[in-house]
Amino acid sequence: MIPYTVNIKLAARTLTGTLSLQNKTAVDWGWQGLIAQGCHSSILIIDPKTAQTIQVLEKHKANVVKVKWSRENYYHNISSPYCLRLASGDASGKIIVWDVVSGTAHCEIQEHSKPIQDLEWLWNQDASRDLLLAVHPPNYIVLWNGDTGTKLWKKSYAENILSFSFDPFDPSNMALLTSEGIVFITDFTHSKPPGSAGKKVYIASPHASPAHTKPAPTAALAPTGAKKALNKVKVLITNEKPTAEAVTLNDCLQLSYLPSKRNHMLLLYPREILILDLELSQTVGVVAIERSGVPFTQVIPCAQRDALYCLHENGCITLRVCRSTAAPEEAADPEQAAQELVYDLRSQCDAIRVTKTVRPYRMVICPVNENNAALMVSDGRVMLWELKSHPSNSGLSPLYSPVSFCGAPLGPNQKKIQDLSLNSMIGQTLTAGEAPPPNTSPQEVQLKFLLTGLLSGLPLPPFAIRMCPPLTTKNINHYQPLLASGTSNGSVLVYNLTSGLLHKELSVHSCEVRGIEWVSLTSFLSFATSSPNNMGLVRNELQYVDLPTGRCFAFRGERGNDEPPIEMIKVSHLKQYLVVVFRDKPLELWDIRTGTLLREMAKNFPTVTALEWSPSHNLKSLKKKQMAAREAMARQTVSDAEQSSVESSVISLLQDAESKSETSQAISAREHFVFTDTDGQVYHITVEGNTVKDGARIPPDGSMGSIACIAWKGDTLVLGDVDGNLNFWDLKARLSRGTPTHRGWVKKIRFAPGKGNQKLLVMYTDGAEVWDTKEVQMVSSIRFGRNVNYKILDIDWCTSDKVVLASDDGCIRVLEMAMKSASYRMDEQDLTVTETSRFWKDIILIQAYCTVTYDHSHLDVDLADIDMKSVLQDPELSLLQRCLLVSRLFGDESDLHFWTIASHYLQSFAQARQLSLSTADGQTQSEGTHPPPQSPLDICHDTLCESSSFQKFQLDRVRLQEVKRSSYEHTKKCADQLLLLGQTDRAVQLLLETCADNPSYYCDSLKACLVTTITSSGPSQSTIKLVATNMIANGKLAEGVQLLCLIDKAADACRYLQTYGEWNRAAWLAKVLLSPAEGSDVLKRWAEHLCSPQVNQKSKAILVLLSLGCFYKVGEMLHSMRYFDRAALFIEACLKSGVMEANDSSNILSSFLEYARLLRSLGLREGAALWASRAGSAGEQLMEELFQGEGGAPERIFNFLFL
Repeated sequence: MIPYTVNIKLAARTLTGTLSLQNKTAVDWGWQGLIAQGCHSSILIIDPKTAQTIQVLEKHKANVVKVKWSRENYYHNISSPYCLRLASGDASGKIIVWDVVSGTAHCEIQEHSKPIQDLEWLWNQDASRDLLLAVHPPNYIVLWNGDTGTKLWKKSYAENILSFSFDPFDPSNMALLTSEGIVFITDFTHSKPPGSAGKKVYIASPHASPAHTKPAPTAALAPTGAKKALNKVKVLITNEKPTAEAVTLNDCLQLSYLPSKRNHMLLLYPREILILDLELSQTVGVVAIERSGVPFTQVIPCAQRDALYCLHENGCITLRVCRSTAAPEEAADPEQAAQELVYDLRSQCDAIRVTKTVRPYRMVICPVNENNAALMVSDGRVMLWELKSHPSNSGLSPLYSPVSFCGAPLGPNQKKIQDLSLNSMIGQTLTAGEAPPPNTSPQEVQLKFLLTGLLSGLPLPPFAIRMCPPLTTKNINHYQPLLASGTSNGSVLVYNLTSGLLHKELSVHSCEVRGIEWVSLTSFLSFATSSPNNMGLVRNELQYVDLPTGRCFAFRGERGNDEPPIEMIKVSHLKQYLVVVFRDKPLELWDIRTGTLLREMAKNFPTVTALEWSPSHNLKSLKKKQMAAREAMARQTVSDAEQSSVESSVISLLQDAESKSETSQAISAREHFVFTDTDGQVYHITVEGNTVKDGARIPPDGSMGSIACIAWKGDTLVLGDVDGNLNFWDLKARLSRGTPTHRGWVKKIRFAPGKGNQKLLVMYTDGAEVWDTKEVQMVSSIRFGRNVNYKILDIDWCTSDKVVLASDDGCIRVLEMAMKSASYRMDEQDLTVTETSRFWKDIILIQAYCTVTYDHSHLDVDLADIDMKSVLQDPELSLLQRCLLVSRLFGDESDLHFWTIASHYLQSFAQARQLSLSTADGQTQSEGTHPPPQSPLDICHDTLCESSSFQKFQLDRVRLQEVKRSSYEHTKKCADQLLLLGQTDRAVQLLLETCADNPSYYCDSLKACLVTTITSSGPSQSTIKLVATNMIANGKLAEGVQLLCLIDKAADACRYLQTYGEWNRAAWLAKVLLSPAEGSDVLKRWAEHLCSPQVNQKSKAILVLLSLGCFYKVGEMLHSMRYFDRAALFIEACLKSGVMEANDSSNILSSFLEYARLLRSLGLREGAALWASRAGSAGEQLMEELFQGEGGAPERIFNFLFL
C-alpha cells in the first residue's frame, strides 16, 4: 500500500480580504502573542511570528467592531492553564466570548442593538478573571461575567460614552471619554456600580498650538519647538463648559492613561499629542506636528519606557521617546531650572501608498516586549514591524543600551537579550536625564524599524475560484491542495489550503478574470474579458499558466480582439481537449496538448447555454491494445529461447512507461461532451483526435426552463435551469427526476471528487446547497439574509467533504459540507497547543540545573527570530535571568511582574549584604572589584521603586508642575506637594505669591509664617500635633497630614491616611519622607491590607514585600497560595544570592517537595529527582518512587543533579 506523505485532511478556514470601515478599531494584540482582528463579521487570529492566520471565528451576524484578549495576569498551573480567551463585540450590540483553541463560543451577551463602543477585561482581582466591562450605546457601562454571560451591574451617564481608559496604577480610577468632555470615576469596583456620576470636566481646544497659530514676530528671543507649544496651549481641563466658539471635543481622537508613570494622561488630536498631569489638571508635555507634517490617527503609550508609538494618516509608525533635560542648577530663571518634557522622534517606518480604498486603520503593539508593532490596512494587509537597535551616534541626546541583565553583565552568548524587549534595548539614562554611570561602557544605540512579516489579503471581489484536480493514489506523493482565485484586477492568486498561505501571485490578465480551469496539477487556463465597446465586442484573453515557472502565454494566439465575450471554458476529464464557449458566436474546440484549434463550429451552430464533458472515455481499452501491440513487437525481436527470460522484464518496462504518464502523446482517447441550447435540447458531441462527430439529440423536458448549467459524474447527469429546478438523470436506468428548489436561478453545479461520492454543490443567487444525488435530497443549505450576511459569488469542492465559497464580503471560505462555520480546533492542526506550555516552561527552567538536556526543536514558543535557544542553553545564565526570560517568552504577565521585582531586589539586597560583610571584616574593595552598578527600578513600578529614585522623580515632577501652573489652584497644589516633599523654602515662596484680593490670602500668609518659624520644641510640636489631629477628625485630612509632616511626624500621618483608607497616598508619603525602617512598617501594613478578603490582591502584596526585602515572608505566602513552582525557584534564587540561609525549614523543604511532585506529574522525572533531593526525608521517599525497580538508583540520581 502506498504510504500517505501529504496531509489530505484540510482545515476549515477563511481567506480574508478587504476590511469594512466598522472593523477599523477591531484589533488587539494579546499577552499570549497572538493578534485578533475583525474582518466583516469574522474574527481572524494571526500568529505574528509566522505571519499566518491560524484560526477564524465566525458566529457574528454583523460587522465586528471591537475585540479584546483576556489578560494573563494570574498564576498558571495545571488547573489554571494558559488559555486563549477573546471577547468580541459587533455592530448589532452582541458580545461573544470565545474559546479560541476550540473555535467555539463560550457565551453570548446581548444588551442593546447598537454597536459596542469599548471592551475591557478586569485584571486587578486575584480571584476573578472573567469580568468584562463594556460600553453599550448611548451612555451605559455594564459589567458582565464573561464566563456565564450574567450581568453584574449597569450604570448610565448623562452624555454619550465614546470610550474609556482604566488607570493602570489604581483600578478604582477610570476615565470616560464622552461627546462633551471627560468623566473621571474614582470609586470603580466590581462588586457594585459607581455610586456617583463622576467628576465631569471639559476640554478647551488646543487651537493655539503652533500647528494652528502663526506666532507674531517679536524683538526678544522667542521660545521655539515644544516649549513654544506648551506656552501657547490653553488650560485644557476646566470645570466649565467651553463656549460655542471653542472647538468641541469631537477633535479629540483618543484618551489614555500613561502606563509608564502615575497620574498622567494623554489626549490625541489630529496634530497634537497632549500629556496631562492629572494632579495639576494641566498640560505638561506636547508633541506637535508642523504644518507640512502628516496628522496623527492613533497613539499607544508604552509601559517599559516613557515612549509613544504614533500612527500617522499615511501609515507611517513613529516611535517617540521622552527626553528629560535638566537645566544648570545655578540658572536664575525658575523656568530654566525646571525640566521640560520633550518626546524625541527616534525611529519611523516607511509609509504606505494611500488611496481612496487603501488607508491605514489601526496599529497594535506587543504588550509583552513593546518592540513589535502591527499595522492593519483597509485592503486586508497586516504589516509586522520589529524595532531593532544598532550601535550608532546620533545628534539627539544619546540612547544607551543597558549594561547588565538582572544585575549581571551580559555574557558573550547573551547579546541577543538586548533585542528581546524595549527596556532591554533602551537604558534608563535617557529618561533620568543623567550621564551614564561611572566605570561602565554603555553602547550608544539608534533604533530602526524592520518589516519582518506581511500578511496579504484578497483584493476586492468578485472572484473566480477553481480547485486543482483532486488527490488520487497516483499523485499522492507530490499533491498540493492549491486553489486558484481570479480577481477583478486581472491577477490570479494561488493558495495552499494546507497552510492557508499565498503560494503564488501571478499577474496574468489586464482585466477581470472570469474563469479558471486546471489542465494539470501545476498548470491552468484562465480567461478574462475587457469592457465592451460601442458594438458590444470585447478583448478576450485566454492564458495558459505554468505554475512552477510562472510562465504564461496566450493560448489562442492572436485571436481575441473585437469578438463576443467568452462565456465559459471547459476542459475534458483527461485534460486533452478544451471547449471555449462565446456569447453570440459558435464554440471553439482546442487540443490542449498541442495548442491547436480542432474545430470552429459553423455559424448556424446552436447557441450554447450549458456544457459539460462526460467522465467516460476509452483510454483504458486503448492502453491495453497499445501495450499488446508493443509486447508482440518485442517478442518478435528475441528468439524463443530468450522469450521466457525476457518476457517479464519487457512487460514490466512497458507498464512502467505507461504509468509515468496517464495519457501518452501517442494516444488520443475518445471523449464526449453534452450541451444544451436555448430551447433546452441536449446535444451529444464526440471528440477523438482530430475527429469531431455529432451524436444523439434529446428533446427538451417540458418541466424545465432554460438550462443554465450541467454536471456529470458516473451514470448521473444533473441539469439546472433559470427557474430553480434540478433535473437528475440516471443514465444507466434511463430515468429522470425533476425537483424544484424554489431558490431561483441555478448559477452553477459541481459534483464532489472521489469515487462513489455523489454529493452535488449547487449555487444560487441567494446562497448554495449540497445535495445527495443518490437519494435526491438536500443535505445542507446556506442562504443570504437567513443564516449568513454575505452573498455567494463562486463555488467549488475543496475535498470530498469540504466546499470552498467565494463571497461578496471579500472572503473565500473553506467549509465543512454542513456549511456552518470556518472555525476549527487549533489543537488538531499541528499548531500551538496551550496545554503543552506548562510542560515546556518547566523543561526550560530545570535545564539550569540538570545535566540532562531536552530537545527544543519541538518547542511551541518560536525562538528562532532572536536566537533565544542558544541563550537559554548558555550555562552562564543565572536562575533569575532564566526565570525572567521564560516569563517573557511565554507572555506570562503575572510571572513577568514577579520576577522583574524579585530579580531587582534580590540583586540589590545581595549587594548590600556583601558590602556590609566586607565592611564588618575591615576589608576595602579596590575600584576594580566593585560590583556592577544596580540600575534603579523602572518608575512604571511606582511605589515599588527605591525611595531615592522615587523621591527624585517626584521632585522633578513637582518642578515641572510649578513652571506650568497658570492659576491659584495650580499654585496651591504645587505648594502642598512641596511641603510633603520637604521643600519648605520653595513652598513658602509659592504661598507668598497669593494676591491680596484672593480670599485665601490671609490663610496662605499665616501658613507661610508657620512653615518658616516652626521649631522642634516640645510645646510647639504638641500644639501642632493636637491641631492636626483635630483637623483630621473633622474631615480636614490633607491639611492635618501637612501639619504632621512639618513637625517630622510623617509616620503618624501615614497611619492616619491608612486609617481613612488612603493606602496609595500613605505609601507615596512613606517613600518620599520616611526612613527605611519607618517606611517599611507603613508598607507592611499596606501588604496586610492587600491580603484581606475584601481587597484580595495577594499578588500585589507579594510585590510590596519583595521591595522591602521580606524574602522569608514571600516564600511563605507563595507556598500558602500553592504557587509551588514559583516558591521553589524563588527560594533557590534567594539561597544562591545569599539573602536567605539554607536550613531545614519546613516551608523550604515543602516547597521543593511540591515542585518535585509537579514535575513528576508532567513526566519530567530527572527534574523531579533534582528538586526531591533538596526536600529532606520526604524527598527521599519520592526519589525511591521515581526510581523504583532500578538498580543503583542513588548513583543514577547523582549523575544528573547539580552542575
